[in-house]
Amino acid sequence: MATSLSTGAPKGALPEIPAGTKVAIVTAEWNSNITEALTKGAVELLEQEKVEYEVFHVPGAIELTYAASALWNTARYGAIIVFGCVIRGGTPHFDYVCDSVTRGVTEINLRKNGAPVIFGVLTVDCEQDAIDRAGGKLGNKGTEAAEAAIKMIHFMGNI
Repeated sequence: MATSLSTGAPKGALPEIPAGTKVAIVTAEWNSNITEALTKGAVELLEQEKVEYEVFHVPGAIELTYAASALWNTARYGAIIVFGCVIRGGTPHFDYVCDSVTRGVTEINLRKNGAPVIFGVLTVDCEQDAIDRAGGKLGNKGTEAAEAAIKMIHFMGNI
């Protein structure tokens, strides 16, 4: 199976957001070699853009939505990014985990008047696919998630 480069990622300067706006990053410990690389990409961009952030860790991808919901309820963050990595295996576990996390993030995002939750969960067929997207030949999806967080904070400030 050939891997194709994503060409749809946003490009250009990032908007300014209000000083003191903080981003929460929730990182799953499962597949930590991947999730920590995603977190590193996000942190580097947030620091470059002088955006405050806090990083939280949870055991696995399923716990991401619980943590995101708890952080959302505090109303202390302009955006919440969740990072996980689910690698397809020989059982249906992959499908259940991916579906659960996707639905959970969507449900939080459908709440009114709160921080957007940015979906930074890699759902891949093999570890190499994840490596390629966590700082490898396809870039770092963590950086892209931080870009999305900044743009969504700006969006929320304009509505």
